[in-house]
Amino acid sequence: LDSWYVILNGTVEITYPDGKSESLCMGNSFGITPSLEKQYMNGVVRTKVDDCQFVCIAQQDYWRILNHVEKNTHKVEEEGEIVMVKEHRELDRSGTRKGHIVIKATPERLIMHLIEEHSIVDPTYIEDFLLTYRTFLTSPLEVGNKLLEWFTVDSLRDKVTRVVLLWVNNHFNDFEGDPAMTRFLEEFEKNLEDTKMKGHLRLLNIACAAKAKWRQITLQKPSRDSPLFFSLLGGSDKGFGIFVETVEVGSKAAEAGLKRGDQV
Repeated sequence: LDSWYVILNGTVEITYPDGKSESLCMGNSFGITPSLEKQYMNGVVRTKVDDCQFVCIAQQDYWRILNHVEKNTHKVEEEGEIVMVKEHRELDRSGTRKGHIVIKATPERLIMHLIEEHSIVDPTYIEDFLLTYRTFLTSPLEVGNKLLEWFTVDSLRDKVTRVVLLWVNNHFNDFEGDPAMTRFLEEFEKNLEDTKMKGHLRLLNIACAAKAKWRQITLQKPSRDSPLFFSLLGGSDKGFGIFVETVEVGSKAAEAGLKRGDQV
């Protein structure tokens, strides 16, 4: 036998040339090991029940699969080191929907890929990244700081904004419970305002308002003429809701928990 077997159902008994034997059941495997060297299994295999089912991979099939993977793998190198590995995929037999999907990469390269062109076969890369980045990054600010840096490049602003909007819509808890990420969001909102990306700013404010938890904040003024230390934006004449535009750092309003972007 020159194949590798995985038991899907049933039980087998294997007797080896030295007289030893073992019983294997569902989930176990036996046969040759994955190798490019020609092998044959030693021993006698007997099924112990009538309904035994196996997945069988012959060594020649293993060679073919290995060669196929290697042939369709594209490695990205930087300064002599492999920083990303992609695999060529085809979504249909016509070959019209094909491209590369990211298999693995360094954390830095995965972050950079957020603003690169994504293949037709990997359309949800950003969503997948935002769902899994916590497993390989120590802080979301590693992503946030790069997004702020890339926002200064005119050609990247739309891509960066798309990433932030998806992040806020799908994982708002990353911002709400983290003061550093709240400051990132406030800085990003200010950047949108400074670059006059009013449509994107409105979408961001709506997303924040929809995802944020309701809370009650009480501010007391020592006198009628005392300043509020925050300003509002919006209203019926603007065509959208009323939002907190600015909050003075260190003020009573900031201490009470009022934040830029809050909807009143």
